[in-house]
Amino acid sequence: MTLVFLTSQLAVIITVAVTLLLTLLLAAIITIRYFQKKGRSLLFWSLGIWCFVVGVFLELLFALGVYPNYLIAFYLFIVGVLVELLALGSIQFSPSKRVRQTYYVFVIITTIFLLWSVYSAPVCNSSSCSNMISYYTVWANPSPLVVVTSSLVTFPAALILIYYAAKSYIAKRNKRLLGIILGVIIVSIAGTLYLEEYPAFLYIAEFVGILLLWYGFI
Repeated sequence: MTLVFLTSQLAVIITVAVTLLLTLLLAAIITIRYFQKKGRSLLFWSLGIWCFVVGVFLELLFALGVYPNYLIAFYLFIVGVLVELLALGSIQFSPSKRVRQTYYVFVIITTIFLLWSVYSAPVCNSSSCSNMISYYTVWANPSPLVVVTSSLVTFPAALILIYYAAKSYIAKRNKRLLGIILGVIIVSIAGTLYLEEYPAFLYIAEFVGILLLWYGFI
């Protein structure tokens, strides 16, 4: 019943709008904390959540029927970058300067590669990307190159996020870290839930993920 509800345009617009509001408020709170504490991890986390805000805003445009090719390309780019930024925040907890610097170089290379792939190579396999919009969001038929470059960006970043969040939880036994762990995992891999049969799962995943991040950060 929920999935049927989420396939209607009005329901999608409402769900995405609520998620956008929650994400916007969380981004503002984390940004304020950064200016108060000046922690580098907070800087990258706030930038990552702001990218999440941009991504959800684009989803709202898609739900309203606005989806030119350049916005679809930008969406595919921003959802990859947001995971990398969250991972850059987490990797600040590594005691090894070499590990941090190595990941910085990796991020620069893969981000440039992703940017090139979404704007230079065809984003989709057809002349028009409108067939990539289903259930009012981008979900179908991206070009193989975009899939590869997105994977290079998101998979290592997701592993870093999970590793350092789990390590912090084991060390501190702080239950709020569980919220961050689960929220980050869900936000990072939300897209994979709708690639097959149920694209409406995207909205459920994003909404649950942002609620868990609220629990963890606030």
